[in-house]
Amino acid sequence: MPEQTPAHTTNTDKEIPFSLSKKDQAAADNRLSWDDLYSLGPDSTLQEGVPQGKVIEYHWKSTQVYPGTERDYWLYIPRQYDGTQPACLMVFQDGQAYLDPATNIPVVFDNLIHKQEMPVTIGLFVNPGDKGPGIPIWGGGGNRSFEYDSLGDRYARFLIDELIPEVEKHYKIVSDPADRAVCGFSSGGVCAFTVAWERPDAFRKVVSHCGSFTNIRGGHNYPSLVRKTETKPLRVFLQTGANDLDIVFGSWAIANRDMAAALAYREYDYQFVFGEGGHSLKHGGEIFPETMRWLWRDSLKDK
Repeated sequence: MPEQTPAHTTNTDKEIPFSLSKKDQAAADNRLSWDDLYSLGPDSTLQEGVPQGKVIEYHWKSTQVYPGTERDYWLYIPRQYDGTQPACLMVFQDGQAYLDPATNIPVVFDNLIHKQEMPVTIGLFVNPGDKGPGIPIWGGGGNRSFEYDSLGDRYARFLIDELIPEVEKHYKIVSDPADRAVCGFSSGGVCAFTVAWERPDAFRKVVSHCGSFTNIRGGHNYPSLVRKTETKPLRVFLQTGANDLDIVFGSWAIANRDMAAALAYREYDYQFVFGEGGHSLKHGGEIFPETMRWLWRDSLKDK
């Protein structure tokens, strides 16, 4: 969802102009109202005797796929990584949000890797680009919606052709797409699915929290596309809640139910968790350790 919500803006895609309704503004303002329903458990908190990985911050100026944009990104390197064997990879959109103590993803990785409940995995936490058209109706000046909500392989190419090769200059990463995952929240969630959908040769594991499979830049087409397309070798985790957004772009709860039904129809390896929460990472954060156990359940051998 947008990072800023001015009272009256127009669609930057030159469609029929809309004004942001008071109802949609209220829904956006109340999206965190159900956060108290969820809290982090022991696997998401520091544990005595567990080796801690390191998180390193970087900055990237895109010259190929999104020229003129800049962004921060972070690498989580587990303590168990010693460079002798390639590590699995997990990419997070809205990377800074996933590093927040509200989700504590590096701590989850530390604990599960230590218990050998997930493989040694490097985390790539990527923020969206800083210059762009904003989001339809809400406006703004970031590139997040353009990068995340758009269908097609452009963002996948950004990861595969630009950012991952930079990481590989310093760290060994597996080439097997079954050991590469991509994760995101809201628009980042539909983006995660798009990356794997377009490039299953590079990523085959997906985690989508409150994914925007709604009519922002085409994500609402996915349930039909999934049903009509030969099953791809993907493992997909979806999470949303009964109080997720219901605004002009669509209902997030309904959209994610439709995605889950489409994945079931095509007999995908998928899991759908439907809670009571709103449009936030609180529920996804609480269940993240179990999500990782499910996602990586067959990737522990020889790692």
